Amino acid sequence: MSDPTRIAVVGFGLIGQRHAEVIRRSPELSLASIVDASDVGFTAAKALDVPAFRSLEEMLDIDRPDGIVLATPTPLHLEQGLACVAVGCPVLIEKPITVTSADARQLTDQARAAGVPLLVGHHRRHNGMVQAAKAALAAGAVGDIRAVQATCWFYKPDHYFDIAPWRMQKGAGPISVNLVHDVDLLRHFCGDVDTVQAIAVPSRRGFENEDLATAVLRFKSGAIATISVSDSIVAPWSWELTARENQAYPATSESCYLIGGSKGGMSLPDLRVWQHEAQPDWWTPISARNLTCRMEDPLAVQMAHFAKVIAGRETPLVSGLEGLKSLEVVEAVAKSSVTGREIQIGADQPATKNLKTPA
Repeated sequence: MSDPTRIAVVGFGLIGQRHAEVIRRSPELSLASIVDASDVGFTAAKALDVPAFRSLEEMLDIDRPDGIVLATPTPLHLEQGLACVAVGCPVLIEKPITVTSADARQLTDQARAAGVPLLVGHHRRHNGMVQAAKAALAAGAVGDIRAVQATCWFYKPDHYFDIAPWRMQKGAGPISVNLVHDVDLLRHFCGDVDTVQAIAVPSRRGFENEDLATAVLRFKSGAIATISVSDSIVAPWSWELTARENQAYPATSESCYLIGGSKGGMSLPDLRVWQHEAQPDWWTPISARNLTCRMEDPLAVQMAHFAKVIAGRETPLVSGLEGLKSLEVVEAVAKSSVTGREIQIGADQPATKNLKTPA
């Protein structure tokens, strides 16, 4: 039997703690160390009987694990990611990959040139429900995907902002903080995005950022997705409250994604596929069947996948390039919501004239 894969966790906040727990639960993995500038990380490392370091550089000078998880604040991802690449250490970076797509491009280019595996922690792609949906869509369960409706509504209480005032500042609204998760899943189902048109509403609580935004994504396949996100709406329709991924969120029996195709429709995460009995015809009966799926912790599946990528047995499901492409879409949503223009992904200029004015 081979030795466990040694993985270090850098950043011991909520998600870093969950990654460490996943690593410790797996007999095929070993928590190599905890890196955190605060005393929280050192206290946890002592309790877990693993080495602790104050900085990534200090850890790399003393120990080279098989892989590194970066669960630090996003502004640190570029510098720390480049440090991992420089020493040839495979890295799993929490989403979003970096603050800007320009930074993400620099990091992915360096990793590709060095031949170092770079993964982004869009863990929803590792969810059994998502994998079952992806397989069914690829097999033609709904025919050609024509449209998607995605809802990301929830209410963050005042104390969520009080304990971290940066969450009230410009650039920390739900577009930047929350939307990247859903955008990545829509890209996973529908492919690359061509253009984005969005509108946002200023925060009713008086914060510097938005608290509601809606975007229309046009995919290169021809499909169109409408996605709405808000952190100030009381509702059960969000991935967090429907997917049962994280016990911190109360579970509901609702769905938050509707996928419409030429031969059928699918709702997620309940995995219901709707089809007419014989052929598509709104005058004939329509019924639903439920797909089955594996029910495993997606973070654990993701970490096991990371170990296989380190060993060279698998290629990254969510590569740095995938993380870059999802970030580009979120940037386009933010830009369009300010300018009122339709933004073409990958272009320096808006794709069309200002759509707020008559043709």
